[in-house]
Order: sequence, then C-alpha cells, then structure tokens
Amino acid sequence: MDVTTSLSDQGAGWTLRMEPDPDGVIREGILAPLVAHNDGAAGPGDWGLLAITVRNAKDEIVGGLWGRTGYGFLFVELLAVGSARGNGLGRQVMAMAEAEAEKRGLSGIWLDTWTFQAPDFYRGLGFAECGRIRDYPPGHDRIFFVKRLTPP
Repeated sequence: MDVTTSLSDQGAGWTLRMEPDPDGVIREGILAPLVAHNDGAAGPGDWGLLAITVRNAKDEIVGGLWGRTGYGFLFVELLAVGSARGNGLGRQVMAMAEAEAEKRGLSGIWLDTWTFQAPDFYRGLGFAECGRIRDYPPGHDRIFFVKRLTPP
C-alpha cells in the first residue's frame, strides 16, 4: 500500500504521507503551526502542567491526576486512584486541583469521562455536562464536563 501521495501535479509541491508509527518529532511538527494560528487568533495560551500523585505506604505512585492548563482553564486529562479507590481520595485530588486552578487564576476546569467510569462523581463535584458522543465506545457514551470557578 502506497502511503505517500504527491500533489505536485496540482502545482502545489505538497506531499501527504501516512505516518504508521509517529513519534514526538512528528507531533511537534503538526503542533507548531496550530499553536501559531491559535496564538494569533486568541493570544498566547499560557500553557502549563499540573500533576497530583496518590502514593502508597512505599511511596509508589498508584494513581493521581494529570492535567494541562491553557487559555484560563485546567483540562483534567487523567484521573485515577487505582487500588485506593473508595477512600475519598478522588474527591481530595479534585479539591486540590481546583484549589491550584484558583491559585493560578484559572476560570474553569474541563474533563471527559465515559458512562462506565465516573460521570456521577463529577456531577457531585459541581461539574455540568457540556457535550456527549453517543455510542463511543459502542454501548457507552463519552461525556464532556465543565466547571466554572468563582473569580478570586
């Protein structure tokens, strides 16, 4: 199967290439023009990272939260407490993330989950559903949530 398509016959000189095993260099090459466009349209995103770890008695990471900040919001990319589930640690982690978001002057938090994960958990924390992809994965929905933070 040919994974390269030349568009030079259209006078553009462009080539499209399927990248079967992309790496970080390819991602950065795709990201750079997108960031430039977004910064031009909306201003700099003031991007940052946030992580909160859940550790066991041996100080091993068993879960936590991984998030990215930008354009005044925290995106919770990952939240898992693993074997510590059921001890209220998820709520504590989210409270810590919210406090840090407020400390950083962010105006909100957004995240996504599936119907088989924890939508009621997020609703209980004051998140409102703002989007849904039905039957993804089949038999389930992917739900997007947002929570606006009170300005300081």
